[in-house]
Amino acid sequence: MTEWASPRETAVLIGHEAAEQAFLDAYNGGRMAHAWLICGPKGVGKATLAFRMARFLLSQGEEVQGGGLFGEALPPMIPESLHMDPEDPLFHRVAAGAHGDLLVVEKEINQRSGKLRDEIVVDNVRGVGSFMSQTAREGGWRVVIVDAADEMNRNAANSLLKVLEEPPRRAILLLVAHFPGRLLPTIRSRCRKLTLQPLDDSIILDLLLKQMPDLSSEESRTLVALAEGSAARALTLAAEGGLELGQGLLAILDGLPDLDLPNLHKLADSLVKAGAGDRFGVACDMVRWWLSRRVRQAALSGKGGALDPWLQVWEKTDDLLARAAGLDLDRKQVFLTLLLTLQGAART
Repeated sequence: MTEWASPRETAVLIGHEAAEQAFLDAYNGGRMAHAWLICGPKGVGKATLAFRMARFLLSQGEEVQGGGLFGEALPPMIPESLHMDPEDPLFHRVAAGAHGDLLVVEKEINQRSGKLRDEIVVDNVRGVGSFMSQTAREGGWRVVIVDAADEMNRNAANSLLKVLEEPPRRAILLLVAHFPGRLLPTIRSRCRKLTLQPLDDSIILDLLLKQMPDLSSEESRTLVALAEGSAARALTLAAEGGLELGQGLLAILDGLPDLDLPNLHKLADSLVKAGAGDRFGVACDMVRWWLSRRVRQAALSGKGGALDPWLQVWEKTDDLLARAAGLDLDRKQVFLTLLLTLQGAART
């Protein structure tokens, strides 16, 4: 499986200049919110932006006093960018998870099952309050990134809410959220919101050409269409045989409610065989993408009855895939159940 740089290791962010400028303006104007909610579709750069914001704040330190030649105060420099040279020692420390004033909260391995949890639990969040209330080790900001905040369970969310209700000075929360509507309203209301839009097709295409120059122009265009503005999705599809997989899966989905069962079983087998990598995850993402299009089409049709079954199947899909991740269900059976559920919605 191809490995891409993680958000904490990524120095460049393209297509979200307005969001970066809004953060800079707040900092330079002395209007820094104590919590920021960074929203948008998966794979557009939300976590990358959060780490850029974190590195920027960690690099500011305490205000310098008496820095002039004769001890006089120098006029403060106005930062114009969140960019940091990837050779900077601070960049390396953040990338290595070795900066004492940065805490990253994310899903962790369940020690009993040995598998990644499907949610952020209260134990992951419990130390956030004490971390933020401590004096910064390097005299500047304390920064907490929660990725992704909409993956917190109820107890974890309530624990984080207590921190938001009494935010410490020079401490900041950066909440990444794919689906902000899943967050508690009381959490959303205490954050300044930055919404990242899907990336332009030209940006996705340029990224593909740089990362995977052997792709043909037709393959690149197909990946751009499937990515729908998500750089991560485009790269994952390219690395995991997404073109071939996508053609087979879309042929099945677009044929609903009719189902070619032999082809469906053949496709399902290819997702779980030895050496399949993350083809199962890629296929599930493509089903979600196809389903989101059907939901939008039904909503735009103006017929409420057409929308209801697709909203119900959306909820069932999320629930099924969450249980599959948490309970180690048979992946082939999960995929077949998913497609049969879609077939039922297409018949209504």
